[in-house]
Amino acid sequence: MAKHRSPGKIYLVGAGPGDPGLLTLRGKACLQEANVVLYDRLANPALLDYVPAEAERIYVGRRGCGTYRPQDEINQLMLEKVREGKCVVRLKGGDPFVFGRGGEEAEWIVEHRIPFEVVPGVTSAVAVPAYAGIPVTHRTLASTVAFITGHEDPDKDETALEWPRFAAADGTLVFLMGVKNLPMIVSRLIEEGKGVDTPVALVRWGTYAKQHTVVGTLRDIVDRAKAADIRPPTVVVVGEVVRLREQLNWFETQPLFGKRVLVTRAKDQAPELSSLIRARGGEPIECPTIAIGPPDDWTEVDEAIEQLAVYQWLVLTSVNGVKAFMQRLWYHGRDARALAGLQVCCIGPRTAEEVKRFGIEADLVPDAFQAEGVIEGLKRAGVSGQRVLLARAAQAREILPEELERSGAIVRVVKVYKTVVPAIERDRVQQLFRDHLIDVVTFASSSTVRNFFQLFDETRDLKQRLNGTIIASIGPITAKTIREMGLDVHVMASQNTIPALVQSLVDYVRHEVTS
Repeated sequence: MAKHRSPGKIYLVGAGPGDPGLLTLRGKACLQEANVVLYDRLANPALLDYVPAEAERIYVGRRGCGTYRPQDEINQLMLEKVREGKCVVRLKGGDPFVFGRGGEEAEWIVEHRIPFEVVPGVTSAVAVPAYAGIPVTHRTLASTVAFITGHEDPDKDETALEWPRFAAADGTLVFLMGVKNLPMIVSRLIEEGKGVDTPVALVRWGTYAKQHTVVGTLRDIVDRAKAADIRPPTVVVVGEVVRLREQLNWFETQPLFGKRVLVTRAKDQAPELSSLIRARGGEPIECPTIAIGPPDDWTEVDEAIEQLAVYQWLVLTSVNGVKAFMQRLWYHGRDARALAGLQVCCIGPRTAEEVKRFGIEADLVPDAFQAEGVIEGLKRAGVSGQRVLLARAAQAREILPEELERSGAIVRVVKVYKTVVPAIERDRVQQLFRDHLIDVVTFASSSTVRNFFQLFDETRDLKQRLNGTIIASIGPITAKTIREMGLDVHVMASQNTIPALVQSLVDYVRHEVTS
């Protein structure tokens, strides 16, 4: 008897215009459930981070300029996967039903009696002009807006576009996929009576850090587009609302606008840094060079947990250390109450915040967020003669335990986690540097620096690839490792925190612009 398969389902999900922050919550949930994702060129690859690691990812977008994977082939792929009982996400740029052929795909799905759901996305027809500082409607300038395809079905016998009505309209005209036909669009509007002084904006790669906007009028926009080498994907906006860009241009004036920033933190820690970069107009590109794993042996940690009562201090040197130690405490059926009577010292406010999440208030958070600050803080607290439990990474500097012992403390070091090199897409990262697509590289620890170097065959090759790239360090210890590897450090955080790192980068970029 053939094994019964549960029926699969297809989700037509709108990926939004590019900025991953514009993905809907429902779209994110679908990606997290997916067994297979078929995604387009205009769907930001960063959204695939929401997809389970074991899920299949299939690129079905453009292979080259003007060449697409045949729709029949995409349909057949969906059919094969859903018949295997899989949850299939068809991830489409913008909104599936706004010039995205989503309607055609939905018809085909219904014809084959496949369960499906449509998840609307933020359409580029609205979002891209907004990121260029152009509202598509305005109470005094435009009471209507028309979304128009700039690339009709070539098999049609005649155009379905009503050019006389478009030309006569006082509202806003938004053309998608229209930049290749821009001369024809401009010509038809003028022929039908649209004024040659009507404002026009071309927005390429809207909502990305590489967004590029060209403004003109129907009289000169074709020449301006040629001069700026404007190519797809570009949204064309025609109408008086374009004049508002000069005062409403909020995105392109952000301090990190245009900067593509490589984030080398561990995958589960990268979102904090990425979010801050994105909020300042930059485009984070996550490339985790470290991953957090358990120690090779828990024996020493387990012994220390059983003997917690003999210690006066617990020293935690990182967020990862806090999580690993507390999780091991839980493993033994214990919780924060087991730390009663212990004083807790944390390196930096983020480590202290993580401790607080477990119901523990740090007794000591040194002003200097590194080992030297902890040493001075504990010395002032009178650590001499007291027992100190130091929970840290397997790979760490020895200065902290050594100096505490010199100060008279009795120190026991337990390794609660280790950093390992994750599977890195070496070819993808190397290509980004070959194509000069990275403006900034950020390092939040010495481990990220050392592992980053493993992406390249030799230091000389790396230096060539990083020529002109801003190198940003979270603090002096990480900066020292960077310099030992033969690179310059352009940005160093004022404090060993992620927000301080981003602020120092912003200050550096602003100084570059004004100098």
